[in-house]
Amino acid sequence: MDKSKTIEILNSLVIINNDRIEGYETASQKTDEFDLKNMFTQFAQTSHKCKRELLEEIISLGGSMAEGTKTTGKFFRAWMNVKAALTGRDRKVILKSCKYGEEKALEAYKEALRDESDSLDPQQELIIEAQYSDIKNDYDRIKSMSTTLEEA
Repeated sequence: MDKSKTIEILNSLVIINNDRIEGYETASQKTDEFDLKNMFTQFAQTSHKCKRELLEEIISLGGSMAEGTKTTGKFFRAWMNVKAALTGRDRKVILKSCKYGEEKALEAYKEALRDESDSLDPQQELIIEAQYSDIKNDYDRIKSMSTTLEEA
């Protein structure tokens, strides 16, 4: 097992979680709707939990945690800010933006699990699979809310 590759994979997921945290904090600020604020706070908490678990693995490998967010995450947040401002904080637009961000997070987790360099040990794979499941549950919740709005 290549520890540096493992740390790189885990850090890529830390950055995705940093994006989610910042994205959901932004989304929470952009809505006055209590149910959305509550949901976005819960989603940010999901990512704080994921980030802590990833950090524990990184430290156990002798690495250090990546800081910051992905450029694409910054673009996602900026796009969401513009859309929210232009649409008067429209619920459909905010949910659509968040759904897009969740799809990107899920893709990053799938990519980490598909890594063919055998960089992850079975315990790390279990952690990543559990985190994927948590984020997928968040995505499904947003998707359900979006679908309900579109059908109304």
